Amino acid sequence: MPSALRGAHPTRLIVAAFLGFILVGAALLALPIAHTDAHPGFMRCLFTSTSAVTVTGLTNVTASDWSPFGEAVLVALMQVGGFGIMTIGAVLALLVSQRLGLRQRMVAQHEIGALTPGEVRSLVKTIAVVTFFIELLLALVLAARFWQSGRESLPGAVWSGVFHSVAAFNNAGLSLYDDNLMGFVGDPVVCLAISFGIIVGGIGFPVLFEIAREHRRARWSLHTKITLSATALLLVIGPLVVTVFEWSNARTLAPLTVPEKLLAGWFQGVSPRTAGFNTVDIGGLRASTLLVVVVLMFIGAGAASTGGGIKVTTFAVVGWAVWSEVRGAGEPTAFRRRIHEAAVRQALAVVALSIGTIVAATLAVLTLAEVEAFDAIFETFSAFGTVGLSTGVTAALDGPAQLVIIAVMLAGRVGPTTFAAAFVSRERPRLFQLPKERPIIG
Repeated sequence: MPSALRGAHPTRLIVAAFLGFILVGAALLALPIAHTDAHPGFMRCLFTSTSAVTVTGLTNVTASDWSPFGEAVLVALMQVGGFGIMTIGAVLALLVSQRLGLRQRMVAQHEIGALTPGEVRSLVKTIAVVTFFIELLLALVLAARFWQSGRESLPGAVWSGVFHSVAAFNNAGLSLYDDNLMGFVGDPVVCLAISFGIIVGGIGFPVLFEIAREHRRARWSLHTKITLSATALLLVIGPLVVTVFEWSNARTLAPLTVPEKLLAGWFQGVSPRTAGFNTVDIGGLRASTLLVVVVLMFIGAGAASTGGGIKVTTFAVVGWAVWSEVRGAGEPTAFRRRIHEAAVRQALAVVALSIGTIVAATLAVLTLAEVEAFDAIFETFSAFGTVGLSTGVTAALDGPAQLVIIAVMLAGRVGPTTFAAAFVSRERPRLFQLPKERPIIG
């Protein structure tokens, strides 16, 4: 490890590792063997590599532009980005030496959401097993369906199954088809299998670890209860709103049969939270639906998951804090537990940093590129939420605007607080307290 990084804060190491893999991926994608036709240019390769490593799914080239080698590079980048760069390092260390050093545990702890360094070893093993099992199951189901549909030969179906399995579980949203998954809008096997991968991958590894370890719901932690309840609520509201708003839209659901409408509404209500797959034309959605999608992308998935956004726990904690303040109840409570004031402060900080990042990035995109205001807003929210949905303006962005979106995708993947903490000095404990005073609010 370079001497400059040996004493670095773990959050700096995480950002540095992501940047390193992005550059390596861009270099591999820039090789002539990675393309089927003309070279897309290094900037587009850098954009695609960032999208894959941050498991976003935004792309400014068509899927058919990549050769099998390029597709294999994308699979590797999605797996590394979703599984976790530091987590992979911890897994390799366990395989080689059966132990983790204190510094490895501290770095991995920041990435996978372990509460203490002592939990890292068990959580890393759980992540490895769950990832392998879910991706293998999805690959088998999808490969069988792709082959049965007649769209792929057996080798092509197997490869397509593996690619989309990795993309789904890691909430990446990249596809081997130029129209993403629009060709499967009425296929329940493909849509439900992809949805399953998105949901499980977006719950968060600490929650999966606790569910596997403790089967009694009464003994689950507050974090697990909040994550599961908020996720369930969003899985009802999102698909319901999308289905109702788009039911009569001739550009999306109207031409479909009733079962196909329900399936497409479900899929398009699940995917925006983190994944970015689409079975209908996103540019054809009504403005009201696009606004709902923006909110879903901003909320995102569970903490320490493969998804982005501010996370459902952050959203829930802020919601409970606001409700508690409106009622004048003092400390916010949930599931017969008081929410720690530090968690409330952190949640508010995440929301504030996230909104600031999105506003600044949107302003930069509007300044650097000739795009409509709402298209720029949607693109920036999608990049920050590592979702990958687009109204169709991604390919129209020039170099400087692409660099802005690249920075937003990185910020959304490593988390706004981690991203900010990576560039500030180490925490220094304050040895004194200043006088307290209450300003007028409102």
